[in-house]
Amino acid sequence: MILIAFLSLFFFAFGVETLIHTFSMKNPLEFIMYFFSASLMTLVSLVGVVYTVTHVHAFFKSGAGPDSEP
Repeated sequence: MILIAFLSLFFFAFGVETLIHTFSMKNPLEFIMYFFSASLMTLVSLVGVVYTVTHVHAFFKSGAGPDSEP
């Protein structure tokens, strides 16, 4: 679960950096290609982060956390 979160955060940062870089491009066709690919990368990686956060939240809410009694 933690691996999914770390990979998602890495690809989110990479996608945001690519998205920022696209605005300095001169060729409009390359801009469109990089813009949509970076947007897709950030959206997919955000799904991985949300997936991890909701599972961790559900784990602790169900009472299976470190403070629960056996």
